[in-house]
Amino acid sequence: MSEISSPPPSPEAHRPEHDLSGSGGLFQSGFATKQDEPEQRVDAKIVATLIGGCLLLTSIAARFLFDDEFHSGLLAMIASLCLGVPIILEAAQSLLGRMHAGEETSHMEELVALAVLASFASGQYLECGSIAFFMLIASFIEDRTAVGARKTIESLVRITPTRAFKLKGEEEVEVEAKDLLPGDSIVVRPGENIPADGQIYKGESTIDEGTITGESVPVEKSRGDDVYGGTVNVTGILFIEVSRAGKDSTIGQIQKLILAAAEQRPAVVRLLDRYAEYYTPVVLMIACILLFFTRDLDRAISFLLIACPCAIILSGPTAVVAALSAAARLGVLVKTVSDLEIARRITAIVVDKTGTMTTGRLSVSKIQTADGVDGAELLTLCAAAERGSRHPLARAVVELAERARVPTVETDQFEEITGRGVRVVIDGSEVSVGRKTWIEENGVDLSPLDVSEAEGMSLLFVARDGAAIGWLGLQDVVRDGAAPALKELADLGVRRRYMITGDRSSAAERIAKELPLTDTEAEALPGRKYDLVEELKSQGHTVAVVGDGVNDGPALAAGDVSFAMGAAGSDVAINSASIALMNNELDRLPFIVRLSRRTVGVIRQNLIGVMLYILGMLVLLGLGLITPLLAAIAHGLSSIAVVLNSARLVREGEGADLQSNTDLVKPRQLGGFASAKE
Repeated sequence: MSEISSPPPSPEAHRPEHDLSGSGGLFQSGFATKQDEPEQRVDAKIVATLIGGCLLLTSIAARFLFDDEFHSGLLAMIASLCLGVPIILEAAQSLLGRMHAGEETSHMEELVALAVLASFASGQYLECGSIAFFMLIASFIEDRTAVGARKTIESLVRITPTRAFKLKGEEEVEVEAKDLLPGDSIVVRPGENIPADGQIYKGESTIDEGTITGESVPVEKSRGDDVYGGTVNVTGILFIEVSRAGKDSTIGQIQKLILAAAEQRPAVVRLLDRYAEYYTPVVLMIACILLFFTRDLDRAISFLLIACPCAIILSGPTAVVAALSAAARLGVLVKTVSDLEIARRITAIVVDKTGTMTTGRLSVSKIQTADGVDGAELLTLCAAAERGSRHPLARAVVELAERARVPTVETDQFEEITGRGVRVVIDGSEVSVGRKTWIEENGVDLSPLDVSEAEGMSLLFVARDGAAIGWLGLQDVVRDGAAPALKELADLGVRRRYMITGDRSSAAERIAKELPLTDTEAEALPGRKYDLVEELKSQGHTVAVVGDGVNDGPALAAGDVSFAMGAAGSDVAINSASIALMNNELDRLPFIVRLSRRTVGVIRQNLIGVMLYILGMLVLLGLGLITPLLAAIAHGLSSIAVVLNSARLVREGEGADLQSNTDLVKPRQLGGFASAKE
């Protein structure tokens, strides 16, 4: 297909399907946003605040500078209406909405609205306007400070373009991204976001996959490689066959799960919710008693503002959303808040070997030749024979040959015996490459070859014209960062670090020597992993299970918390574990433990700080040192302090030495040979 040119994409090509930037309720419990709130209403509230604020300042000037009480009172009354009506309407809408939904709980909007109404009804217009003004300003500041903590989650919704360029024959048609179907062909140019999951069938480029995997380094992609919707095509033109689009794509699943997790509440907040329906009636009753005995309306209004639990309700959700944002930025998908809470208590971890502790890809790590045979010659013959095979061992040999730039030779009469080896003719000589038993069945004597250093390796023997000329040893290697991650988990109190595998004992022991494990079990049956998790739980451990999410399903489900490695593009991996690691970096495991502990610590800081604030304010109220205006200002400051304290979690992990995805973008040393993608 020839290169297709077209006009640059319209601005709508990157317009988000959802807008989470609209302001939510005046005093929402957490960072949950109202996606369906009209922007006009937000603008009206801002305009009302500006007009009311100007009128309020004019009223103050009229009273204290010009001693004009009549005009000052009139202006203050109008300002009170401008500033108080948005608060009262917000509370009324919230109350009616809950009544319509059948909810019996009372929220804090009513307390603020009652304080404003009481001030207005008593004729204290200047005080009423001042209270409403500072409450509105506090709500706007809360929204703006919350933006930092919501930023990562909102970006997941914004990054997927709504338009795509679909190929119909030789023509290019702009269509809605949500209308793409599996099998469609699309073209993506440099700088554009990829609109759907798919596979490249033409072109090569560098892809920024940070939105999916959390990696800071772009990845090289070419024909046959998978790409994910929401990632950015950096350099070249790509022609992609769509496999999944819209809500079915990887980014669609991440959006759904992360936004659902953001709406959940931590355990301490769920405990408070049990008593929430009694809170507002009790506060109102106390305020009435206070008014009855003191005959001081200002004191009752101040009490309503102090008792309004905005900061308490913000304490948990703000910290949770900030933590989810920090995790999402590093390619960690936490599916429920309870999983994040449990992670701080992990005392035992069960890990799979292949694909988890190791790369899961065999690489040539040892070459042994017979007397009189050169290593380059052996590699040349072996690669030439294996070039026509699709077996993983064959591909590893060919990759090494290409990297070492050994000469390519012509072959004839290629023959592959499935599961045993290959046979070809090179320059008139018959070359056989395969397993030991098959080579020996062909009458080749392998005794001259030294295999003493082949422990734990998969061996390919090479014979030419019936004589053994050497062997190549292949093995899986420990994943970069595995040992430091396990060491850090040990420092965090994870006492049992158990690797279990169905692989041979020799291979498991070789890997175990490189890792700070406490236990290793090899040649285990599939059901043994599940039994092991149950055994550790019965011993009182909080158990984390780490696997690839495909063949470790029962064990992942049995763990108190489970991690699926390399979940990008995998429905099974995303859905099977409680926490999905979109990349293959094991340093995310101790990061999650630290993040869990920090999150719970921040929630406790918020709650203790708010409780001390309320007690202190009540003492000052009892001493007659608090006015409604001071109570309104202090109320806003306490909520803002909670949001700012929680927002610190957004930066969690930025200063840590977290690695990029070495499987994709960084060279590795594999037993003396560099990675094929060096």
